[in-house]
Amino acid sequence: MSIFHRLFGLLNMDIGIDLGTANTLVYVKDEGIKVRQPSVVAVKKGSNEVVAVGDDAKRMLGRTPDTISAVRPLRDGVIADFEMTEAMLKHFIKEARTRDNGKGTKIIKASKIRVVVAVPSGITEVEKRAVKDSARHAGADEVYLIEEPMAAAIGVGLPIQDASGNMIVDIGGGTTEIAVIALSGVVTKETIRVAGDEMDEALEQWFRNEHKLDIGISTGEAIKKSVGSAMRKKSETISVKGRDLVSGIPKTIEVTSDEVRQALKDPVSMIVEAVKKALERTPPELSADILDRGIIMTGGGSKLKGMDQIIRERTNVPVNIAEDPLLSVVRGTGMVLEDIKKYEAVLI
Repeated sequence: MSIFHRLFGLLNMDIGIDLGTANTLVYVKDEGIKVRQPSVVAVKKGSNEVVAVGDDAKRMLGRTPDTISAVRPLRDGVIADFEMTEAMLKHFIKEARTRDNGKGTKIIKASKIRVVVAVPSGITEVEKRAVKDSARHAGADEVYLIEEPMAAAIGVGLPIQDASGNMIVDIGGGTTEIAVIALSGVVTKETIRVAGDEMDEALEQWFRNEHKLDIGISTGEAIKKSVGSAMRKKSETISVKGRDLVSGIPKTIEVTSDEVRQALKDPVSMIVEAVKKALERTPPELSADILDRGIIMTGGGSKLKGMDQIIRERTNVPVNIAEDPLLSVVRGTGMVLEDIKKYEAVLI
């Protein structure tokens, strides 16, 4: 970028967004990933005045007074609260445009802001329109959409334009996206609204049923990350704090990682079955390619211990987890922005 453009902000600004149920990541062309924050907004009740966004808002989940509400505006990969999504996008796009010039921070001006947003492959036309409208109201001049598994495939460097088949399994917060990609198109796809959030909810429900302990979603997420697994591992014991549902007072219990694995069994099984279903619907020529190349896993849910192993065992297909699986989708949107003509065919 020239000094002239730096001074007068005459260049277009290209921004890639992985608008996820759990986290939102923002990529700025020529600069890389600028924002990586939870998809949470805290507002004052009644006025809907935004109090906090991202990390600050997530810390408020389950801890707010009656005057403040902390919400996650996306559910199952799509917009559940249009107004809050718009507020969140405005905040993150502003953050992506903020620079420190040595004398403080300033918002970089741009003559045009072009945005590529990754969305679940199974969303409806109404949901697509909601994403586009939210991005435009947040300051974007041009908005393009790309399916998440396609963005993930580009982000991990798969040769999507080749005739050979590649399978991506992207386990996010709200959805699991499974796609077989060849010749810049999705040949077979399977989308289920079971992913990281459902694992957290399964843990919360399991503690309520088995131990009469109310732990909250945030605690469930922390337990999943620390000792959660899809396959039997060396057993370990952890302390879990929550509220006793019988007495109503705080309580600490000891649980084993085997119990946590059992609690996660249903959502894990549903994801495995979705992968098998996608494989069954894949043309034989592409199936042979997948057997040679293996399945590539991306998304935060792929980091659950043993998730790759259980898919490998149930399908007899090699499985590999992408490097930095949380970043695959947003990196894909960035690569599209770097050469938008090359990837024109994959944009919605």
